[in-house]
Amino acid sequence: MCGITGWASFDQDPGADPTVIEAMTSTMAKRGPDDSGTWCGRHVALGHRRLSVIDRDGGAQPMTTVHNGQDIALTYSGEVYNHHDLRRELTSLGHTFRTRSDTEVVLRAYLQWGEALADRLVGMYAFAIWDARAEKLVLVRDRLGVKPLFYAEVSAGIVFGSEPKALFAHPEVSPRIDADGLREAYSLLFNTGPTVWAGVREVPPGVVATFDRGGYRERVYWQLEAGTHADDLDTSIETVRALLNDAARGQLESDVPRCSLLSGGIDSTVITAILADELRRTEGGKIRSYAVDYSDQAEKFTGDVLRTGHDTPFAAEAGEFIGTEHSTVVLDPRSLLDLDHRRAVVECRDSPIGVGDMDTSLYLLFGRIRMHSTVALSGEAADEVFGGYPWFHKKEALDAQTFPWLLVVKDDAAMPINPDLAGVLRIPEFRDDTYRTAIAAVPQSESTDLLERRQREMQHLSMTRWLRQLLHRKDRLSMAQGLEVRVPYCDHRLVEYAFATPWALKSHDGREKSLLRSVGQGIAPDSVLYRPKNHYPATHHPDYNRGLQDMARDALTVDSVRALVDETQIKACLDVAPEELPWGHRLRLERVVDLALFLDIHKPELTV
Repeated sequence: MCGITGWASFDQDPGADPTVIEAMTSTMAKRGPDDSGTWCGRHVALGHRRLSVIDRDGGAQPMTTVHNGQDIALTYSGEVYNHHDLRRELTSLGHTFRTRSDTEVVLRAYLQWGEALADRLVGMYAFAIWDARAEKLVLVRDRLGVKPLFYAEVSAGIVFGSEPKALFAHPEVSPRIDADGLREAYSLLFNTGPTVWAGVREVPPGVVATFDRGGYRERVYWQLEAGTHADDLDTSIETVRALLNDAARGQLESDVPRCSLLSGGIDSTVITAILADELRRTEGGKIRSYAVDYSDQAEKFTGDVLRTGHDTPFAAEAGEFIGTEHSTVVLDPRSLLDLDHRRAVVECRDSPIGVGDMDTSLYLLFGRIRMHSTVALSGEAADEVFGGYPWFHKKEALDAQTFPWLLVVKDDAAMPINPDLAGVLRIPEFRDDTYRTAIAAVPQSESTDLLERRQREMQHLSMTRWLRQLLHRKDRLSMAQGLEVRVPYCDHRLVEYAFATPWALKSHDGREKSLLRSVGQGIAPDSVLYRPKNHYPATHHPDYNRGLQDMARDALTVDSVRALVDETQIKACLDVAPEELPWGHRLRLERVVDLALFLDIHKPELTV
């Protein structure tokens, strides 16, 4: 896993002043702590920061080759899990290799198939190729958007990077936020393309983008399709099992230590069980597994709208059942108030919107894991793929003509916007318009069953929007600690099959994630397979709530914060006793604290 950046222009010479590409590259040092490199050619400059995972000696970047006397250069982030198969095919076609890296496979695949190489890749990736033969830059992002990729226009050219901060190191791009950016930040709709930053856009998942003298263009090479499903229940279960096994086992390859994130839920437990079995079979060893907890949770667990039970006992039981080397990272809730930690989290996210203590604790968890492992495998995306969220099952959500997560993160838990600004942003109208557009994009089968059609809409919204922000969160917080997190449930072959599977099979046992539960039979404890959905843990310690209120009071002394938020509603959250602070009130305080840090770190120009 790495950080990539670059600058292409037909009006300027990006390589004339190498300090620009060097500055852009240095912004991503945490994403790639092991090595750094730049490469300049006519009309282009590329940068790379490397986290060495496969072929540590041979995978240096940017990687170049010469074809017909012209340079082909690649800066690449991610992992292509089928690189061995592609290497064999390319070798049979006459290509020779000088490294073991998947990076070189991607470069050679471009030489063989051009932009069509994207259709052959299985994995998570974001990369850029400069092809001097055609004087064009090619940007490719993986199908589900696991790896980030942003770009902005400059004089007769574009700049790109794994994170927006790389773009801001270019002299023509500055951190600026306008009304559209605030709508993106505070509507919680998770659009793909526009960002909180004016002029900065995201290359959509499943897209090949090209920039040449004719300008910038995008081509979709993959998207969710309705498909057909003729398999019966038993065949569907066996197919899901085979696809999941193949995805998980293929993602174990690494030249550095790896581990599993084991929360004690069905998603992470099934993945960990598959990984543990593969390691026992191929290497005769155990896999490390990690969970996170807070020092007060065992005695004082407090449930809320997202959490129904304490994870740690289930994680420990799952680790023992599977046979992992299990560890629980126990955090002092008060440590989540550490200003250095909070600033690090907000800085790496490049956004004012996060989830407060849950972000900080995940960042600290990843830091602990990084002491022993460089690669971690996660159960992210199982809820989206197999229908695990409450909105797949509750009539209120199915009947509501809005994004289903807005029924959970209601207005009393969202950022209260300054009334003067609310009239300009008109977020309710923005949400309604965006929802209609999102629903119109859902591919439907020929089925006339209304529930089937509605569930297809729910899954599409979850996969193309809700999941995107979860993947952003996991990528930014893990890469800020130099940790690569892999997500087997995002294997596009599994996603395609599950999306086409009828809802009756997805819920065949009358509850959430029926297909995954069936796959887990015998390899995971029943206590885990049948426990209710539980979200990432949060602390409810009064000392944390008290400290959060103090930080929010400080935030309200900042003029730029008061210009954006409804001060009256925030102050109402400060008057509640810390022991009685409701979840929604606390989330409001988290957002105000993060907003103040965001404005202080990035110092954006506000043009609303």
